Amino acid sequence: MNVPSPTDHERGDDSEVELNDALIAELGLTDVAVQRIYELMQSTPTTFVDAAARLGILTSEAIGQAVAKIRAAPPAGEAGLVETAIRRIAANRRMVLRQGERVTPSAQLILAHDPDNPRSEQLRALRTELLLRHESGQGANMVAVLSPGSGEGRSQLCGELAISFAQLGRRTLLVDADMRKPQQHVLFGSTNQYGLSKAITRNEKPYFHPVTGLTSMHVLTAGQIAPNPLELLSDGRFINLLAEWRNAYEFIVLDTPPVTQYADGIAVATMAARALVLSRAQHTTYKSTRELLRRLATAKSRLLGAVINHF
Repeated sequence: MNVPSPTDHERGDDSEVELNDALIAELGLTDVAVQRIYELMQSTPTTFVDAAARLGILTSEAIGQAVAKIRAAPPAGEAGLVETAIRRIAANRRMVLRQGERVTPSAQLILAHDPDNPRSEQLRALRTELLLRHESGQGANMVAVLSPGSGEGRSQLCGELAISFAQLGRRTLLVDADMRKPQQHVLFGSTNQYGLSKAITRNEKPYFHPVTGLTSMHVLTAGQIAPNPLELLSDGRFINLLAEWRNAYEFIVLDTPPVTQYADGIAVATMAARALVLSRAQHTTYKSTRELLRRLATAKSRLLGAVINHF
């Protein structure tokens, strides 16, 4: 089962979209409630507010108070954390894309198929934490996901984290920056001929894969294995791509190789400036996690938090 992602027509114009997102944050609406509202908007021509009232999710009084509070919000720089995180980027930013084949999340990406699964709820909670930790004025909410070794579920977490952001109806890019043993093309069932490695090597725009069921999400695969991945990721052309993506997307998730084996992940985290560390229960050693954190401390990257995977 896919969580519906509203089309631009269903969501309304840019000002309406911003108001809807602010209401969701201000009133603490759950993902289930938002899903019901958008389902009604899909079947019946109505606004977000009217749909919420008709479903009994919000009362007219609660809506009126919330709207008044939002309209009277303080100037930029003084707004609340959640509102700042969600309303941060103007909705009319666009980028010319080279579009690749359409891809579909595999069954391994549980959030895309089973929103009621306990893992899905935990991912939405993680999404909220990352939103709260985003500072305004920095462009896209970009995060590099690091883990000490292989087999810890890093690629799956990246894929599902990107899906969770896209389910908000916001522009999301998932980048496979693991040019050692890439997995995102496997998780999304795409080819891997044209990806990040070729885009950097040839200094050309990469192919972005649209995702079935998630109209605001794109996937950039790693591409063919290159003999010099670390050099490519340290290249100024990759830095330029990141700068372009920061202005075009609202959420960017970067998959990386295992840090204990390669230096690529630290390099990516430095350029992304924000990192999320993953370890696996009963699998990742304390020593390897401590070494990852030591190396990350020397990089110019803010540690957003740590996730322990249980599977």
